Amino acid sequence: MMMWSNFFLQEENRRRGAAGRRRAQGQLGSGLTPEREGKVKLALLLAAVGATLAVLSVGTEFWVELNTYKANGSAVCEAAHLGLWKVCTKRLWQADVPAGRETCGPAELPGEANCTYFKFFTTGENARIFQRTTKKEVNLAAAVIAVLGLAVMALGCLCIIMVLSKGAEFLLRVGAVCFGLSGLLLLVSLEVFRHSVRVLLQTVSPEPPPAPRLTYEYSWSLGCGVGAGLILLLGAGCFLLLTLPSWPWASLCPKRGHRAT
Repeated sequence: MMMWSNFFLQEENRRRGAAGRRRAQGQLGSGLTPEREGKVKLALLLAAVGATLAVLSVGTEFWVELNTYKANGSAVCEAAHLGLWKVCTKRLWQADVPAGRETCGPAELPGEANCTYFKFFTTGENARIFQRTTKKEVNLAAAVIAVLGLAVMALGCLCIIMVLSKGAEFLLRVGAVCFGLSGLLLLVSLEVFRHSVRVLLQTVSPEPPPAPRLTYEYSWSLGCGVGAGLILLLGAGCFLLLTLPSWPWASLCPKRGHRAT
């Protein structure tokens, strides 16, 4: 009786060991090789740089600076800078403005600032900046497109994290599409915003006081947005290259073997 119990116990242990080895082999086959995992991490690092620049760009209000011309006999001048969400007007001391500059600014100079969020996100009202009126439809379109770009970018990051943690390589192509789409959306948002700036400068209110002459220059937030869009597109290209089979690249770049003697 003891012999049969030992036999069944050994047989059960053997089946469990075989099942465990099969599971381990399946997990090893579905996981990433160390070399491929390193390439995915490098591409993710590149995409993370683009994501950081994108969040910095969308969250700040230095997309464009509006500068009035310096007036003779006045100690102060006015400037403004705005982004997707709010506008800040500043009164600057002309003594702080560089001597060779005809207009007020740059907006980073210290001065009395008044920042307000755009009301077309809540009450639907247009904003007035230096006797000029925004066109809320264009500004809303730029903001919505930028937010969609951030959402798609977050989805791409989630897909690549799943690739690294779970070995789901089929999500690599999905992440590449998400990063590429987010880069395109950010660039489209920048172009729509540039159009809103041109519309703002042309929409002059006839009511007194008369609107001052303005010049405008794009600032560092918009530069971060351009860099973010391009880097995200580059990251998407890297992820797409990783989804391609290795044999075309192996034929173009053959490994050097030992020469026959």
